[in-house]
Amino acid sequence: MSDLLQLEKRGHIAVMTISNPPANTWTKASLNALVEIVNDLNEDRDIYALVVTGQGEKFFSAGADLKLFADGDKANAGDMGAAFGQAFAALSSFRGVSIAAVNGYAMGGGLECAMACDIRIAEEQAQMALPEAGVGLLPCAGGTQNLPWLVGEGWAKRMILCGERVTAEKAAQIGLVEEVVPKGESLEKALELAEGACKQSPSAVSRCKTLVMSAREGRSHADGWRMERELFVELFSTDDQKEGVNAFLEKRKPEWKNR
Repeated sequence: MSDLLQLEKRGHIAVMTISNPPANTWTKASLNALVEIVNDLNEDRDIYALVVTGQGEKFFSAGADLKLFADGDKANAGDMGAAFGQAFAALSSFRGVSIAAVNGYAMGGGLECAMACDIRIAEEQAQMALPEAGVGLLPCAGGTQNLPWLVGEGWAKRMILCGERVTAEKAAQIGLVEEVVPKGESLEKALELAEGACKQSPSAVSRCKTLVMSAREGRSHADGWRMERELFVELFSTDDQKEGVNAFLEKRKPEWKNR
């Protein structure tokens, strides 16, 4: 794994810090490491939630270092595009709850990373943008797909086509982030939400997440309802279903096994 990503486990929560000062930019090595980290966390049945944040007080992540694309090398562009896509696809597919603690600027691939998470908490001084078209590029790690889903086509076009940068307050108004907190408090709030997620059955949460994400695929309501019923019944083959129901009836806290 890359030393550009720091991973700490706090009980059932993993905290990943993007650590490439001064702007916490992504490299091919750190993108590949992200895939490896998420795959490992998916195998760790004791991890239920993942919090992603940036090192320092100014940047969550500024995305890619533009020096990587200065020579116009198509092969390099293809490699980096694939690395970005694979990394954030892996993050989106994390089986637990992922929360971005946006502690500063989230630009380009930095914002795409945050959008690959399930929930986004932004500090009041944070700013967000997808400025790629302003330098002759385009968002290639889910930006053109995830942003319209979160904020609607109009605001997605303002940010992508017109290069509009939004404050944390505006991001909350348009649905890009779920909450704005004072400077320095995004990680604390993200961990609070993660603790809440850890009280839920991880077996149920992973299936709920699959169903919620499947709504983006344009399937019919009838198909979505069918999937709900199938996954509901599937839960009855898990230990967590029996534990959850019996813990409630016995008026005690459940002890999840994530299986």
